[in-house]
Amino acid sequence: MGRRDVCSATLLLIFHSDAEKACQMKIGKPVIAVFDTKPYDRDYLSRAKGAAELDWHFHDFRLEAETAFAAKGAQAVCVFVNDAVNAEVLERLANGGTRLVALRCAGFNNVDLKAAKKLDLSVTRVPSYSPHAVAEHTIALILALNRKIHRAFNRVREFNFSLNGLVGFDLCGKTAGVLGTGKTGRIVAEILRGFGMRVLASDPYPNQEWAAQNVIEYVETKTLAQESDLITLHAPLTPETDRIVNSETLALMKPGVILINVSRGRLIHTKALINALKTGHVGGVALDVYEEEEGIFFEDLSGEVLQDDELARLLTFPNVLVTAHQAFLTREALNEIARVTVENVRRFTSREPFLEGTVL
Repeated sequence: MGRRDVCSATLLLIFHSDAEKACQMKIGKPVIAVFDTKPYDRDYLSRAKGAAELDWHFHDFRLEAETAFAAKGAQAVCVFVNDAVNAEVLERLANGGTRLVALRCAGFNNVDLKAAKKLDLSVTRVPSYSPHAVAEHTIALILALNRKIHRAFNRVREFNFSLNGLVGFDLCGKTAGVLGTGKTGRIVAEILRGFGMRVLASDPYPNQEWAAQNVIEYVETKTLAQESDLITLHAPLTPETDRIVNSETLALMKPGVILINVSRGRLIHTKALINALKTGHVGGVALDVYEEEEGIFFEDLSGEVLQDDELARLLTFPNVLVTAHQAFLTREALNEIARVTVENVRRFTSREPFLEGTVL
């Protein structure tokens, strides 16, 4: 065995030992293993009502097949958007005694629900932590991208007060397309109407009453792509929406269109987007999500070489603005995520019904 193998084996033994110690139950308190945690997760979950009734074990690493053993002895696990909750992981969790998977997010495309049901594992989520938080971040991205705020900020810090290259356009009188009119999409649409924009919407389940009240028009996705000066995505990731923005739909869009995505990264085909940016067909892009963000977003990689060539290429464009999945990050949203998550875990351990609308 080489030196590298010995080091790897030693680290793995230490990792297993620490994990086993972490999963020892405190007397009288159910164990909850929380994966992929950051300081704000620990802070808000620990302070939520009912949290003191549970034994919280926080892990920095993500849940995947190789780390599922860290949940051994835990009645519930709490996971986030980039944790792998596939059939293999679920089976390992079930074998370790876990009976509940509590997502501290709304999206659940990373969970194999069929496998969970087969293993008799309950799965809950936080369906609506703060649509206002995500909607307001969407508007912030639109304004910053259009008026070149990110570029102006960097210039002024270098004492460059030139306005060359910072020309934007009035939102008033332009057409906005909102793809997906759940709670967040509807709030975004209403704010854009407040700017004096014509708003088109597309959704497989249109809310015609809401649309009529707010002078918003439902159209086919193709029409939305063709007529919008600005398109913002607020749809869940499903087989129907996977890479819904691709080379074909991009070609339908107006030259100079602005594209915003705060939903799921795989709504956009990154290679096709890069090509559209290179030709100048797309006028600007603001992303709070990215289709291959696992292992990148939420991490500090400032001292490393970015290994994702497509993301590195995107970041070279002056008309691309990227935030690292922070649209949800407000005090109100974190409080609601913690409240719903803790209450569902508490109810599970007490054999009470879950909160309405949170069970998958």
